[in-house]
Amino acid sequence: MPGADAQPHPELATATIGGLGRRLEEGSLTCARLAGMYLERIAAIDRGGPCLRAVIELNPDAEALAAGLDREPRRGPLHGMPVLLKDNIDTGDQMLTRAGALALTAAPAAADADLVAGLRRAGALILGKTNLSEWANFRSTRSASGWSGRGRQTRNPHVLDRSPCGSSSGSAVAAAAGLAAAAVGTETDGSIVCPASVNGVVGIKPTVGAISQRGIIPISASQDSAGPHARSVADAAALLGTLTDRPDDYTRHLDPEALRGARIGVLRDPYTGYSEHTDAVFERALAMLKTAGAVLVDPVELPGAAELRSSGVEQTVLLYEFHAGLDAYLGSRPGGIPGSLAELIAYNRQHAAEEMPYFGQERFEQALAKSPISDPEYAEARARARLLAGPDGIDAALAAHSLDALVAPSTGPAWVVDPLNGDRSLGASSQPAAVAGYPIVSVPAGMVAGALPVGLNLFAGAGAEARLIALAHAFELARGPFPAPRYLPTLELP
Repeated sequence: MPGADAQPHPELATATIGGLGRRLEEGSLTCARLAGMYLERIAAIDRGGPCLRAVIELNPDAEALAAGLDREPRRGPLHGMPVLLKDNIDTGDQMLTRAGALALTAAPAAADADLVAGLRRAGALILGKTNLSEWANFRSTRSASGWSGRGRQTRNPHVLDRSPCGSSSGSAVAAAAGLAAAAVGTETDGSIVCPASVNGVVGIKPTVGAISQRGIIPISASQDSAGPHARSVADAAALLGTLTDRPDDYTRHLDPEALRGARIGVLRDPYTGYSEHTDAVFERALAMLKTAGAVLVDPVELPGAAELRSSGVEQTVLLYEFHAGLDAYLGSRPGGIPGSLAELIAYNRQHAAEEMPYFGQERFEQALAKSPISDPEYAEARARARLLAGPDGIDAALAAHSLDALVAPSTGPAWVVDPLNGDRSLGASSQPAAVAGYPIVSVPAGMVAGALPVGLNLFAGAGAEARLIALAHAFELARGPFPAPRYLPTLELP
């Protein structure tokens, strides 16, 4: 298998949106040529070579669209930038939107998702769709992240037999491997920040509602959000500005000195202690934050975190909202696909050999058993979950210590893929921000065993994206360059 230095256009592995934009402006590169370079790289790395399986479908119109962008005046920083979208985001073109499933084969979506329309207005080139944990990892209780019936198993570009995490697996892998300028994932709880962490890229899940959910296959109306994966905080910020229709709101706050004097609360229990390897990376990252001028308040506790983790209220909310939201979405899609969750479950049973060779659809069945969303159980669980995560959790901790942000390890190092037994994730810190609907940024922090990335999660209250991005950018500068993927077949340990 050729190494990273033998892949086509190796400069794209570290290219930035700003750097590519300057080349387009000066005329040393065209949109059409840039698209062709990424397509060649996908053919060599994703389809051949290490066979990452990050890209589930290419846009058949990509080259023609890129040529058209060359004939237009530049519309902004994303003009001509090839962007990949997770396969649960509608595009009103020739590409299908299938959530990685075999069931949604009949016809493309009727229209672009709102965020896709915004990307097109900004001049971005929709290059294709990325693989994901099927149905955004809400089908089974023991699924393997990055596996879908449509795309099969996505591979981690750092160590190929390790998990890419999920559910936005292909989005993070594509960003890490330089298969697009950036990519768009979605998160309900951890689905942007976990893949960002284990693939060594930046992931941003903004405040719920900052990006329209229309045209995204839903799990949870109260927790779902799209967001960027990119190789740098600046690139992720540029993409987020377009996704939120606020083009300069995040990049103009990028301050190398943002950590100086910032009060950051260090979360330990229960967000550390599950992996000594992750803890070692975390301690080095904390030292970097302190050296860069941050005031660390260590430790800080989230008062509602223990009850949030043990009560099961989040899962209750997700089951109700998934049933209601998916029925509404499927009922609106043309082409004779399953029109409801009940019909989808029946389809999977009829096609079990292709759709369920490794794990089942227990979460689908649990969601189907839930009463209508008007049931008092839903309202009670939703109110309790939001209180524990927000006012009694993140908000209380920020106020008690006059904090700018909270910090914790994103998750542990990537585990070996095991489709028969499912994921072996040791821990994570995404739940409070996910349930509260608050923003969270994952930035690469360090490596375990010289090969497995681990990220740092920064989060705060609603609308704090700009501040978190500034802090993450300053940390990124203090940390220095992050290792690119080496496409190791496996991790050889002594």
